[in-house]
Amino acid sequence: MSESVSGCRRPRTAVSEAEVEALVRGIAFKTGPPRRLGVELEWLVHELRDPRLPVTTGRLDAVYAALRSVPLKSALTVEPGGQLELSSPPVGCLTDVVDTVSADLAAVRAVLREDGLALVGLGHEPWHLPQRFLRQPRYDAMEACLDRTGPAGRRMMRATASVQVCVDAGHAEPGPLGQVRRWWLAHQLGPVLVAAFANSPLAGRRPTGWRSTRQLCWAEIGPGRAGGPALDTDPAGAWARHVLDAPVMCVRRDTGPWEVPDGLSFRDWTRARSPRPPTAEDLDYHLTTLFPPVRPRGHLELRMIDAQRGDDGWIVPLAVTAALFDDPEASETAYRAVKPLTERTGGRPAPHNPLWRDAARLGLTDPELREAAAGCFAAALGALPRLGADARVTAAVTAYMERYVARGRCPADDLLDEYRKDTGS
Repeated sequence: MSESVSGCRRPRTAVSEAEVEALVRGIAFKTGPPRRLGVELEWLVHELRDPRLPVTTGRLDAVYAALRSVPLKSALTVEPGGQLELSSPPVGCLTDVVDTVSADLAAVRAVLREDGLALVGLGHEPWHLPQRFLRQPRYDAMEACLDRTGPAGRRMMRATASVQVCVDAGHAEPGPLGQVRRWWLAHQLGPVLVAAFANSPLAGRRPTGWRSTRQLCWAEIGPGRAGGPALDTDPAGAWARHVLDAPVMCVRRDTGPWEVPDGLSFRDWTRARSPRPPTAEDLDYHLTTLFPPVRPRGHLELRMIDAQRGDDGWIVPLAVTAALFDDPEASETAYRAVKPLTERTGGRPAPHNPLWRDAARLGLTDPELREAAAGCFAAALGALPRLGADARVTAAVTAYMERYVARGRCPADDLLDEYRKDTGS
C-alpha cells in the first residue's frame, strides 16, 4: 500500500520551517472511512540445500534479474542486504489482499526454486550478517549515518525482515474508526503485535536473549531515526514536529557521495540553509529516512511485526491487524484490551519505552501482554466473518491462536526449542 511521497515532482525552491510543517500535515494523514488495506512483506533469501550458507551477490543478481520478467500485481523491490520485498496494491478487502499476494508469492517462489533458493520468513537472519547487496548513494549514506549509533543499523539494513500492515488513517470525526483513536491504537497495540508475532530470537547462530531481535535493532538505532512522536490529540501536528526535529540522514548531490551531516535536524536545516537550502524534494526524501514503528504516509504503516515462517504465516498478522482496525466492534475491544498497558510505557514514545522492550524480550510470557493478546485475537476472530474473510483466513487465525496465544507462546519459542534440541543445551 505504498504511497511514497518521495516520487512527487516538486519545484526546487527552498522551503521554510512553517512550509515544512504545513506540507507534512497535508501529506501524512488522509482522512476518510477505512476502505483500503495493504501489506508489505520482506523475506530473507536462503539456500535450499543449506540455509546456513550465505547466498552470494552473484546468485541474487541472477535471480532478481529473472524476476523482473515475471508479471506481478505487487511491487517487487530489494532491500540493502538482498532481502526481497513484495508490496501489495491497496485494495478494498482482506480477501483481495490475500489472493493477490498469495499468487505473486507463488510465482516468485517458483523462480527462486529453479535456482535453488527459497524465501524464508524470519525477523532476523539467524546464521550470519549478509553482505551489502545494494551499492547506491542512498545506502552508502544510510550506513555511514547509522554506524554512528553502533552496529544495529547494519544489522537492520542487511539482516531483518518484517510484515508491514497498511491501514487507512481513519475518519476525521471521533469514534472507534476516527483518526486520533486509530493513531493511538496503532501505538498501544504495537507491543502486543511485537510479542504475539516475535520470530527472531537468534543471531550469529546463538540466542540473543530477545524474542524479537529485529525489534531490538530498531530500538538501538535511536529515537530520532526509529522512534515515534509523543501521542496527543493532534497526530498530524505531533508527526510534523517529529519530522522537523529528526536528524537529516544525508544531503543529496547530483554527483559524488552524498554528505552525511552529524546532528543536523531538518528544522535546523531550514533555519541555517546550509550546506544548501532544503527544498520540498529534500523533505520528501527526509520522510523516507524515518522509520518509526507507525509511519503515516497518507495511511498508517505498522512496521513492528517480524516476518513469519511458512508459506501463509504472513496472513495471520495481516488478518488480525485488519480486523482490529477496520471492524468497529473489534476495534473497541482492542482499545479496552490494550489501555491498561499504557501505564507501563512510562510516558515515553514508542518503541523506546519499557513496554515495547518487554514485548520484544519476553514475548507472550509476559502475563499482561498475553492477556491483551488473547482479547485482541478473540475479537479479531469474531470480526473476520463480518469483513468477508474466507475459511482459509479464519482457519489460519484460529490455529495460530490455539498454538501460540492461548499457550503464552510466540514463534520465537519454537525456534528456541529447536535450538536447544540441536545443541543439547
